[in-house]
Amino acid sequence: MLSVDIQKNLQAFLLDVHFSVNSEIAVLFGPSGAGKTTILNCIAGLSMPNAGQITLNQRAFYPENKKPVPAAKRHIGYVFQDYALFPHMTVKKNIRYGLKDDQLMCRLTDMMGINHLLDKYPSQISGGEKQRVALSRAFVTQPDALLLDEPFSSLDRQTKLECQNELLELHKLWRIPVLLVTHDEQEASMLGDRILKLDKGKIII
Repeated sequence: MLSVDIQKNLQAFLLDVHFSVNSEIAVLFGPSGAGKTTILNCIAGLSMPNAGQITLNQRAFYPENKKPVPAAKRHIGYVFQDYALFPHMTVKKNIRYGLKDDQLMCRLTDMMGINHLLDKYPSQISGGEKQRVALSRAFVTQPDALLLDEPFSSLDRQTKLECQNELLELHKLWRIPVLLVTHDEQEASMLGDRILKLDKGKIII
């Protein structure tokens, strides 16, 4: 279980949230600038909250009187809005970057239908293909939780639907906490087991 109870001072308001995510897909839904990405970055270790605690499977990321757990040791998968693929690496090398299991990589690339892309570079593949590569790279590390920051926002309607369905299939296999950021109401309803509505730094009912 992923538990988040943090406060962080932002330019326009105080981010103050408390929620938990079990083995489900929870959606952080709200307008741009509401604090959604900041929450993901605090969970991933890319940003520091001013106060509070984040735990994953009862492991505290901000232990008392100790340094925070580094991002690389949090066992968190993160798919960024722009996918953040390494442009100088082939698809295969991008996916292998955090590899723990060669068989798992083969399984994922087969499921995603991207085996024919392994020797190509990110500049040579489409947005939907980049999305599939980014998801494969996130899952191949066998994370304890997965963060998704509007990963489908730049895709056309048909490709978006295909990638959304692939995410649901992957989640059936890996029942880990998934936190998805979106401002698309239809996407939130389709993917979310639970929707957390965020506005100006607070979760509203």
